[in-house]
Amino acid sequence: MKLSLLFLFLGFSLVNARHRVRINLGVSSSGSTFSVLDYGARADGLHDDSQAFMKAWNAACSSSGAVKLLVPPQRTYLLGPVKFKGPCKNVQSITVHMQGYLRATTDLGTYVNGDDWVEFGWVDHLTLTGGGTFDGQGSVSWPYNKCPQNKICKVLPTSIKFVETTNTAVKSIKSLNSKFFHIALLGCKNFWGNDIRIQAPSNSPNTDGIHIERCSGVNIYSSVIGTGDDCISIGQGNEQLVISGINCGPGHGISIGSLGRYQNEGDVRGLVIKDCTLSGTANGIRIKTWENSPGSSYATNMTFTNIIMKSVANPIIIDQEYCPYISCASKVPSRVRISDIFFRDIRGTSTTPVAVTLKCSRGVPCQNVNLHNVNLRYAGGAPAKATCFNIKASYSGTQIPEPCQ
Repeated sequence: MKLSLLFLFLGFSLVNARHRVRINLGVSSSGSTFSVLDYGARADGLHDDSQAFMKAWNAACSSSGAVKLLVPPQRTYLLGPVKFKGPCKNVQSITVHMQGYLRATTDLGTYVNGDDWVEFGWVDHLTLTGGGTFDGQGSVSWPYNKCPQNKICKVLPTSIKFVETTNTAVKSIKSLNSKFFHIALLGCKNFWGNDIRIQAPSNSPNTDGIHIERCSGVNIYSSVIGTGDDCISIGQGNEQLVISGINCGPGHGISIGSLGRYQNEGDVRGLVIKDCTLSGTANGIRIKTWENSPGSSYATNMTFTNIIMKSVANPIIIDQEYCPYISCASKVPSRVRISDIFFRDIRGTSTTPVAVTLKCSRGVPCQNVNLHNVNLRYAGGAPAKATCFNIKASYSGTQIPEPCQ
C-alpha cells in the first residue's frame, strides 16, 4: 500500500513539474512569444493593462533572436501612456502582433511631461502588425485642443509614435479617433507602412493621419486615411520619401509642411507622391510655408504624379503665406526656398473656381516648378482658373485650367 502511494505521489509530482515548466516557459526570456495575458493583462476594457504590456515588452526586449509580443484578439485592453523603448541588444527582430482592441485612457492627467499614448523608440527591426485597432477615444479631449486658435498651445497626445527607429514595418493596423496625430514618425530611418486604416471625423482638430519629421527612407503605400486634418503631413528635415496608393478623404489633403516655423529646420528633399486619390478634401497636394521664417531652408526635388482629385477644394496649391490664425504677427516673406517641383498627370474636379494656386515667397520666389498634363475642372460649371504669385512656372501637355500669364 505504501509503495503504491509512493508511485502515485511521484507520478503526480512529475505531472505537476511538467505543468509548471509549460507555464513558466510562457513567460520566460528563453521563449520566442510573449503574450500580454501571461503578464497580468485583464483585457476587460475597464482595468488599466499598461503595466502588463510594459512587462511583456521588457521580457521580449531582454530576450534573444526573433521574438514576438502578442496581444491576443477578441479582447479589449485599456491603456494609459506606454513607452516601448530599446535598444533590444540581443534581439534580431521584434514583432508586435497586435490583434486586440486597444482603448486609450481619456484622463489627460495621466499624460505628463508631453507623453503620447503608445511610443516605440530606439528599436531596430521592429514590425507592428496583426489587424488590431488603436482607439484614441479622442472625442472627449478634442474640446481641450486650443491649437487651431492659438499658436502657443498645449499639444494633446499622439496615438502611435515612432522615435528614432530603424528598419520598421507597420502593416494591417487601424487607428481610430486620435486625440492629436494618429501616427508620428520622428527621426526614423527605413520605414515601411502599408494597409494602414485611419479614421476620425472631418471636424476633429489636428488629427493628422501620418506625420513625418526628420526621417529618411520612408515608404507609405496602399492605405486609407480619413480624418480631420492632413491625411499625410511631411514636416521638416525629411529625405527620400515615397507615398503611393493612398486613398485620402475626408481631411485636408496631403501636405508638405508647414515649413519654416522654427529656427534651424532641416531641408525636405527627394519626395515622390504618386497613384493617390483624394476625395472631398479641403486641399489636394499642398506645399505650405510660414511667413516670417526665423531661418532659411530648402524644399526641393519633389514629384507629384498620377493623382486623382474628386471634389477637392484646392487641388494644387503652393502657399508661402501660410497662417491658420486670424492674424499673424509679421508679414516678412517666407525664407523657405522651393525648387524643382513637378506636378504630372493630375486630374479631377475642383469645388472652387481656382483649381491651381501657386503663391510663392516674394523674398525667395519658387524656382523650376513644372506642370505636365493637368486636367482639373471646376464642379460649378464655369472654367477653372489658376493664380500665380512670384513664380514663372513651366507647362507642357494638357493644361486645364489655362496657365497663369
